[in-house]
Amino acid sequence: MAKVEIYTKAYCPYCARALRLLDSKGAAVEEYDITMGGPKRAEMLERAPGASTVPQIFIDGRHVGGSDDLAALDRAGELDALLAA
Repeated sequence: MAKVEIYTKAYCPYCARALRLLDSKGAAVEEYDITMGGPKRAEMLERAPGASTVPQIFIDGRHVGGSDDLAALDRAGELDALLAA
């Protein structure tokens, strides 16, 4: 199973939606809560230049984008292959 990392904030409905989708796929997710900022927020900004919203999702180090991007990958039938890598 691929390594999945997601940067989230508390009370973020898009974060919750992305986490639900990943959970439904059986993915083990490493979640980084950046609600209060800090070094993980700086890390997210460095890994995803220009992306200042959450969630920001990475699968095996590849930046896949946010919740809508993740859902689009699933609709296109590409998410399962990424997660199985």
